[in-house]
Amino acid sequence: MLEEGTIGPEVLVELRRDDAAPLGVQLEAGLRDAIRSGRLEAGARLPATRVLARDLGVSRRLVVEAYEQLRAEGYLEGRTGAGTFVRGGATSAAPPPAPAGTGPLHPPTLRYDFFPGAPDLAGFPRADWLRATREALRRMPDPALGYPDAHGVPELRSQLAAYLRRVRGVVAEPERVVVAAGAQQAVALMAVALRAVLHRPPRVAVEDPGFPRHRAILAEGGARLVPVPVDEDGLRVDLLASSGADAVLATPAHQSPTGVALAPDRRDALAAWARDGGIVIEDDYDAEFRYDRPPLGALQGLAPEHVLYAGSTSKTLAPALRLGWVVAPAPFVRPLARARLMADGGSPAIDQHALAHLIDGGTYDRHLRAARRRYRERRDTLAAALERHLPGARVAGIAAGLHAVVEPPAPVDEAALMAAAAARSVGVYPLGWAYVTPRHAGGAMVLGYATLPEPAIREGVRRLADAFAEARDAPIAPPPTAEQIAALMTSPGG
Repeated sequence: MLEEGTIGPEVLVELRRDDAAPLGVQLEAGLRDAIRSGRLEAGARLPATRVLARDLGVSRRLVVEAYEQLRAEGYLEGRTGAGTFVRGGATSAAPPPAPAGTGPLHPPTLRYDFFPGAPDLAGFPRADWLRATREALRRMPDPALGYPDAHGVPELRSQLAAYLRRVRGVVAEPERVVVAAGAQQAVALMAVALRAVLHRPPRVAVEDPGFPRHRAILAEGGARLVPVPVDEDGLRVDLLASSGADAVLATPAHQSPTGVALAPDRRDALAAWARDGGIVIEDDYDAEFRYDRPPLGALQGLAPEHVLYAGSTSKTLAPALRLGWVVAPAPFVRPLARARLMADGGSPAIDQHALAHLIDGGTYDRHLRAARRRYRERRDTLAAALERHLPGARVAGIAAGLHAVVEPPAPVDEAALMAAAAARSVGVYPLGWAYVTPRHAGGAMVLGYATLPEPAIREGVRRLADAFAEARDAPIAPPPTAEQIAALMTSPGG
């Protein structure tokens, strides 16, 4: 029978030799229960009778009879030349209910989602990545397929060091680069390394407003957080000395979320604070994308022995790659690598080699140039649509990056605006929720534009204007707590 050459998946069926019921009856009941409970879904292929008999240590005749019985009962069906399958409609179990007080892992999909900071996933260079992966596999010697170095594979660390020197002005040597699983893990590793170097829980200043996820990661890692205000010139560096902070988490090139670049005098002051004994964690999350300003080098170049510089491919390629990096002062390299080893052992070596090849061949640069043109067009489309459909709105932070800060023409309750927008399948995100203590910001929103094509941006803004008109008359409600906002952070990123 052709079925015997079709192995199919494994299936768990427990048979007890000390049970009074015959083995054949136990097998029928076990398969029947697996189908009814949904463990074997409709359309699932069963193992060949000879294979299942060998797996269970029983005669093949016993398995053949069990399959025939379940076919007769309507649970299974045979397909000529393919094997034995669970019949459609045979499963009856519904998914188990979610525990009380929990929601879905991800919110319902919104057609016009202006989630900030996400790249255009449709623009991922699939063909280039496939070629890079093939080339990586062709070049990798057999030992490179073993457990990866927790620091990162040497080839990628070398390529990253050269790329960051050339493009971001980072003072980088391969020995100072530690590869991480995205920027979020990089922040987690730095929290552990800070504690190891200082021999106590670190006191870390954070931008207010700032990225809530990274604040939560630092706090989870034992850091004591000190909020420092942000104004139109960026982080208030003059307040760091009185904060008592050991370190500061900053986004100098494109402040998250306001979009301002740290003013030149404050860049110098921040570098001086670091050289005077402080530590800067520089989150260079989207500096590759600039439109109306000249390139701005990384702060790390001003004080390389006092700055932990972090970046990733989450904005430049895709978050799913989970590839990031830290360029660290010498005392931090070993603690970072140890933290990475203890966390998960290191990033997949094949992907690291593929990224190294993508950078080395110039493909990464070409992809970024094309993405920069595409994102600029979408930014311009967003600004024009807001001017048309929401006149009087103020748009800021759009000289670089992948998001804009939009203040509506009149104050409005953020929750009411979000609800009215969601009812129109539009996702918007309040600026006020990015503060350490969430506050009302008059309905100001952080709108990402990279994921939506131009027609969708126009329609999304039109619907957002209708949502604003509806929400304008709603009473101002208390903002959510920081804990509630942390619970809502289900969208991926970093």
